[in-house]
Amino acid sequence: MRVGLLSGGVGGARFARGLQDVLEPGALTVIGNVGDDLEALGLHVSPDLDSILYALAGLNDEERGWGRAGETWNALAAVTAWGGEDWFALGDLDIGLHLVRTQALRGGERLSAVTERLAGAAGLSTRIIPASDDRLRTSVHTPAGTFGFQEWFVGRGHRDEVDAVSFDGAEVAQAAPGALESLAAADAVLIAPSNPYVSIQPILAVRSLREALASRRVRCVAVSPLVGGRAVRGPADRMLSRMAGGTTPAHIAGCYEGLVDALVIDEADAPGDAGVPAVVTSTLMTDLDAARRLAWVALEAAR
Repeated sequence: MRVGLLSGGVGGARFARGLQDVLEPGALTVIGNVGDDLEALGLHVSPDLDSILYALAGLNDEERGWGRAGETWNALAAVTAWGGEDWFALGDLDIGLHLVRTQALRGGERLSAVTERLAGAAGLSTRIIPASDDRLRTSVHTPAGTFGFQEWFVGRGHRDEVDAVSFDGAEVAQAAPGALESLAAADAVLIAPSNPYVSIQPILAVRSLREALASRRVRCVAVSPLVGGRAVRGPADRMLSRMAGGTTPAHIAGCYEGLVDALVIDEADAPGDAGVPAVVTSTLMTDLDAARRLAWVALEAAR
């Protein structure tokens, strides 16, 4: 069974790892969010692509939920001591990857090609494809002003309520090589338990990807990122309450109107009218076994 997964954020990365473990090697392709990408200390950082890579390779820090396990922070401490910009925390191991990516991009290599090479270096058979090689950045519109995603999320601690999100560059962004082909070849398409507004919508902002999902001939199943109407981490519940009017399964499914055939929800959110068939299970990925169980449920719903 070949599966295409749209993913972003920590929850998406954990779900991707569960899927990888229950599928045959090479059966999974992950299309990752690049709306969060930024330049930090002159380095090109792709936080969601890196979270996916680290999770799939077993290198992620499970306690923090992001970054590398066994990370150290000597370079960042030196940046701080020298009066540099240190609001976006880069660990020493993480910097190594960003150096390789930045050098390749400056040499003319495309982000998708660099990402494929990094996945190969990590020994992965799973493909990781950025939504686009073109510059696409998420902007967050709040009562306090409009901010780039990372400035709002990290720099301001996502304290500001969100009125809207927009995606700079989306009007001209093309799907990265292999993304459309992977969706066309998939036996099922899944949407990870990621924030719909800032993790999945940036992917769907690439017109050709949204059109491919809308015209699919296989089932597409989304997994809710909420448990009991609350986000496990991050601001997804606050954003849904303010922009969609609530945090029920119907509000989540409404973010994917016309794009999904079913929604996997947590037991704490049942019963709930989602507007599409709802599959009820435990969605909290407390460990890898829980992520595998959730992956099986989503796959069964997509058959």
